[in-house]
Amino acid sequence: MFRKILIHLFIPFNLIIAQQHDQIQLANEYYQQGELEKAQILYEELTENPYNLQLIANNYLTLLKSSGAYDDAEKFLQHAIKTFPSNLQFHASLAAVYDESGETEKLNKFINELRKQSRSNPFQLGILAQYMANEQLYNEAILFFKDSREIRNNPTVHALELASIYRMVNDKSAMIEEYLNYASDSPNRLSYIKNLLQSFIHEEEELDELESTLIRKMQDDPDDTKFAELLIWVELQRKNFYGAFIQARAIDKRNERPGDRTMSIGRIALENQAYEDAEEIFGYVAVTYPNSRNYQYARRFWMEAKEEKIKNTYPINQEEIRELTNQYQQLYTELYPSQTAFDALRSKALLHAFYLDEIDLAARLLNQLVDNPRAGIQLISKSKLDLGDIYLLKGEPWEATLLYSQVEKAYKSHQLGYDAKLRNARLHYFTGNFALAKGHLDILKKNTTREISNDAIALGMLITDNTALDTTDAVMQEFANIELLIFQNKKAEANDRLTKMLNQYMHHSITDEIYWLKSKLELEAGNYDAAINHLDQILTGYSYDILADDAAFKKAEIFDFHIKDVEQAKSLYQQFLIDYPGSMYVAEARKRFRRLRGDFIN
Repeated sequence: MFRKILIHLFIPFNLIIAQQHDQIQLANEYYQQGELEKAQILYEELTENPYNLQLIANNYLTLLKSSGAYDDAEKFLQHAIKTFPSNLQFHASLAAVYDESGETEKLNKFINELRKQSRSNPFQLGILAQYMANEQLYNEAILFFKDSREIRNNPTVHALELASIYRMVNDKSAMIEEYLNYASDSPNRLSYIKNLLQSFIHEEEELDELESTLIRKMQDDPDDTKFAELLIWVELQRKNFYGAFIQARAIDKRNERPGDRTMSIGRIALENQAYEDAEEIFGYVAVTYPNSRNYQYARRFWMEAKEEKIKNTYPINQEEIRELTNQYQQLYTELYPSQTAFDALRSKALLHAFYLDEIDLAARLLNQLVDNPRAGIQLISKSKLDLGDIYLLKGEPWEATLLYSQVEKAYKSHQLGYDAKLRNARLHYFTGNFALAKGHLDILKKNTTREISNDAIALGMLITDNTALDTTDAVMQEFANIELLIFQNKKAEANDRLTKMLNQYMHHSITDEIYWLKSKLELEAGNYDAAINHLDQILTGYSYDILADDAAFKKAEIFDFHIKDVEQAKSLYQQFLIDYPGSMYVAEARKRFRRLRGDFIN
């Protein structure tokens, strides 16, 4: 009997619950379909049952606030808080109502009461802070997070949450401080913080702020290398390699390492063509740590940086090239039979071949490497590719392609194989077999290294753009013949033939490429005014073309590094940043502009 009574009592309650759910679903459908008056009437009826408050709060509050019914919203939330005092979202929603309705006094009083009530519960403070942030009450969220931090007696807790809020309110200084607070807890967090900073810090002023904060933290705790590592990262973002070197050098001394961190900065500088910085960095390691494991690598990279600086200073000084070959010979003798020694011999051979016109000597040195198994299979293969280039210098393309193809076959899915295929494509281009060259280049556009892919794309575009409308390929063939002359170091003859091409094919699609090559040849000859004049022809007549940003950047570079007119170079870099914001040279142009402006004085 008692069981039957229970069943009869349970069924009506279950039906009531089902009816309430149906009503909530209907109200939500009205809300979603834009029938807001019908929805509001239903929501108001549903508020009479406490069971419904949490289920309808979001939509109902949105309706009330959108219609300006803030008093009703306040009453609803006060009732909800009384019914469910542990639901912290209701507290945050009430604060948002006070904020949106302009009830500043009520808001402040409510927030102060909440803070007092939650002082003994840091977990609750953190949740309230997050809810406040979700309601875009950022100042209030900061207060609750800081209260939680104070009670926990932990100055770094909630660092990421606070950093995110400061980012929302565009307080970059406070954001940086909190990210560094987060990083200070563990060195394992450095990579994560670098990624975050990479995403959120873009302007030079922000990097300046980050640098100042890091320097202050380093002064407060000079034994903590985390901030020095982040400062290195800042300097690398700016491409201020010397500044990064200063910090890396200090870290190596503090950790008693023989230039490990310094070497990594030197390699980055070398990859970014900052040859003077790289030369100084590697020279420092070689001189400071002569008995360390880094010595021979520092010596090798030091020589490479010197070589690149000399090869990119025009006109190239033949005496300096000769001195380089002597230094490579000394390095080979000192470190034989190490890999560094064999690399030095190869570099010496290439200088003899391409800069001193001593082709037979270069071939002997390379064959010496090819015949020495101690040189290693990869260096032997590289030397074979170099020998192929020497056959091209001598005008023997078939001998060259035999060597290229041999290496390509041996390294089908390796960078060496891709390099060999690219050289074969270039050879076919030189000899006028454009279709075969294009076939090789199309393969190399993907699944290769970025450098090889870029070279393949550039040469492929050159061929495509200048053969599509030329049924005889005569113009492209002449241009390829001239590029072969340049490769063979017959630059005066090449320049004369380019001038003839300009006179003969003034309106051909290849004209801007001709101006570009002539500019390069004049620059290498030290004729800076002539080089600039050819670049100006591109900028005025072909401003819409792919070479325009290259020409603008190169013009600024000539004034910067060769003419050494600081003001003109600075002006040109600044104009470049305005005219070509999407160019691949933007980061470098900005760094060079800031250097000329004096931002990197150490």
